[in-house]
Amino acid sequence: MRGTFGAEKVSDAVLLVARVLLVLVFVIFGWKKLIGFGGTVAYFSHSGVPLPFLAAVIAVMTEFFAGIAIALGLFTRPLALLMALYTLGTALLGHKFWTLAGTARLENEINFLKNVGLIGGFLLLYLSGAGRYSLDDKIDAL
Repeated sequence: MRGTFGAEKVSDAVLLVARVLLVLVFVIFGWKKLIGFGGTVAYFSHSGVPLPFLAAVIAVMTEFFAGIAIALGLFTRPLALLMALYTLGTALLGHKFWTLAGTARLENEINFLKNVGLIGGFLLLYLSGAGRYSLDDKIDAL
């Protein structure tokens, strides 16, 4: 226990809270993309996203449905890798701070670096797994 600060006693509960917090923003914005799907496609078209309809489908499936699955601890490890790659893609496509100046550059740099932090969280989740309070654990117990 020395040096762990008691982490082993709360690791499963913390993994549950971490999973939910890590995907919360994705689930919220994925839901908004889903219920306003036409607007999402229009926004993607206007923003120059390649194949805007397909990109909107991928965004909704990844953000909302994969986000819910991770919160529930279902297929956590592969979905954590998927979310890390998706988050990298959205950072590179959506927060091109290096092409901007002034306030827009700063705002996009902040959002880009937040995405980098989320990628780190997803990679840690890939390594740790979902923990005991997850559907993955229940499936493994069968």
